[in-house]
Amino acid sequence: MQPFKAYLPDESATAALGAALARALQPGLVIYLHGDLGAGKTALTRALIQAAGHRGTVKSPTYTLSEPYRVELDGQIVNIIHYDLYRMASPEEFLDAGFREDFDGRNICIVEWPEKGAPVLPSPDVRVLLEVSGLGREVELQALSELGLLCLDRLAYVPPPA
Repeated sequence: MQPFKAYLPDESATAALGAALARALQPGLVIYLHGDLGAGKTALTRALIQAAGHRGTVKSPTYTLSEPYRVELDGQIVNIIHYDLYRMASPEEFLDAGFREDFDGRNICIVEWPEKGAPVLPSPDVRVLLEVSGLGREVELQALSELGLLCLDRLAYVPPPA
């Protein structure tokens, strides 16, 4: 399957992609988010979690390293755990915090700055690459497993009207 690529001209397009991803989620999915500071990783994740049904604030886990959210997907309660590993000093911190146990085939784990957790971080099903481009963002989604292929196959992104 070819990667999904799109240009996100503004925040509403980022929110629309987050909503589309929320509709394509499957329990056990591991998503890595790559991009420089300000590329839109947290904005995309926030939109995804809210579209998945979380009511309330979606906080950036920059200082806590992880934030869990319970949502209902297809009649099933699922945890979406958002990680931000930017401030992690070593991969051992990931292990010491017990985060690896969250990657249990049931939770949906979304990881910002996954390179900080290499090599102990479990492999992703979907890799999201975000890059600032003009006033917007270029985004590419790559499926890296059967579960990732299923997610991208279910993805139905419709850009908001300009």
